[in-house]
Amino acid sequence: MSPEDQALARAAVAAMRDELQAYPKPGLVSPIDSGSHDDMDFGLMCRSADSLREPFAALAAAGRAARRFEDALIPIGIEAERGMLAVTGGVNTHRGAIFSVGLMVAALARAQALPVGLTPTAVRDVLKDTWGASLEAHAARDGATSHGAEVRRRTGRDGARREAALAFPSVFETGVPAYRAARQAGLDDNAASIETLFALMAAVDDTTVLYRGGLEAGGFVRRSAAGFLADGGCRQDGWFEKAQRLHRAFVERNLSAGGCADLLACTLLVSRCAGEP
Repeated sequence: MSPEDQALARAAVAAMRDELQAYPKPGLVSPIDSGSHDDMDFGLMCRSADSLREPFAALAAAGRAARRFEDALIPIGIEAERGMLAVTGGVNTHRGAIFSVGLMVAALARAQALPVGLTPTAVRDVLKDTWGASLEAHAARDGATSHGAEVRRRTGRDGARREAALAFPSVFETGVPAYRAARQAGLDDNAASIETLFALMAAVDDTTVLYRGGLEAGGFVRRSAAGFLADGGCRQDGWFEKAQRLHRAFVERNLSAGGCADLLACTLLVSRCAGEP
């Protein structure tokens, strides 16, 4: 694996760690508390993220060479999951991130290898042009026992596989613009991450939320996030305390927007590696 592949892997783990570090994130694990998760904490999540450095480097190398999704990317992802579960004692800390962040690493590496230059548009085009058909087929084959399939049966909403098949519109159309605007407005790293997370929560049907609480919970999360942003988001006076109150409300309802947390990590990775602030 090349130095460029290793650098992308380090950037991916750093993005995941920065997502973990951000606070207050409604219902999610942070250095302050475990949110709505009684089987994991900040230390466990950090160890899980660190375990993915070498698999991410392997995904970068495979992506740079435009290797097939089924023959190369999926087997690397399966092995990454085995390593993660060994580190966490069987706790599913980052299965979703292995898929979404890992795929973004592969796309970033492939875009680096092309003459068009590394931009968010180039990365999204790689997802469509290199693996789009395979991702569409993967979404269509969503297994009968998978988390996403269960949510679709119960709510009619799609999950991460459909998001990937569409080349991650939530990242490129919501996350990256929100993060860019937050940084340009002068928000620090933490506030910009929280602002972006709320933008994603307002826009995305998070399957972790839907799995835990159904459509009612999904509506509560989207309304809460949209209300926070309408009041000024992280640019309003007292935003931190307001976000903390929402955090407590999510914990009381046992809700956690874990899918949006993965999308935030993807957003941070793309924004930092593909020419954004």
